[in-house]
Amino acid sequence: MKNRTSEQLPGALLRWVSGGILCLVLAGCATGPNANPRDPWEPFNRQVTEFNDAVDGAVLKPVATVYRDITPDPVRTGVSNFFENLRDGWSFINASLQLRPREAVENFMRFNVNTFFGLAGVLDIASEMGIERTRLDFGQTLGRWGIPSGPYLVLPIFGPSSVRDAAGFTIEARGDFVQGLSDVALRNSLYALRAVETRANLLRATTMLDGAALDKYSFTRDVYLQRRESQIEDLKDKGIGLQNGDGQHTDTK
Repeated sequence: MKNRTSEQLPGALLRWVSGGILCLVLAGCATGPNANPRDPWEPFNRQVTEFNDAVDGAVLKPVATVYRDITPDPVRTGVSNFFENLRDGWSFINASLQLRPREAVENFMRFNVNTFFGLAGVLDIASEMGIERTRLDFGQTLGRWGIPSGPYLVLPIFGPSSVRDAAGFTIEARGDFVQGLSDVALRNSLYALRAVETRANLLRATTMLDGAALDKYSFTRDVYLQRRESQIEDLKDKGIGLQNGDGQHTDTK
């Protein structure tokens, strides 16, 4: 029973996220005429942010701090390389879906070189060979094909997103290479290690943000939306993007 429960945790979390998105869309979450048009669900998003901050302060940040302090740099580099190699596999898929042959070939080569010659990606042989990495996700792929971002959305645990990016994240999570492992204990250990490693890499940035005299929620939202919009506009500037759902290109320059 215990193994079966642990095996169902990733899927249950994905269903929770997907169900929350659906409820928001159906409910509308109206916040009045003064609501930020990019963030009409701000009251809900702020509540989720408070929940995420509480979980982070109680669990993620302390564990990530200990991990950073006691783990030798070569080990951390190997762990980071391993998970980056898995992302390269997804970047190859998304580059192919975005019709970007150069990035598709480069990420395909990176994934294979590091997997077979770099101890499953622990060693970043591809970078030493000068093969560039381009990080691409399914949210960008949807944007490339003209799907509008939709409202800003803060996901439980996972943080800042949008309706489009949350849909892309859900799809990628279901095809996650780690989720495909049959060994439940190993799979859950890798999930935990990836979360801790990701949080450890953000320790310095969040410390600076916490010390700044500003509204952390608004700052994080604006930076996230501007960054994602810039990434999609970059695709359009290269002539490989489609118009948004309203038929208009948005100029961020």
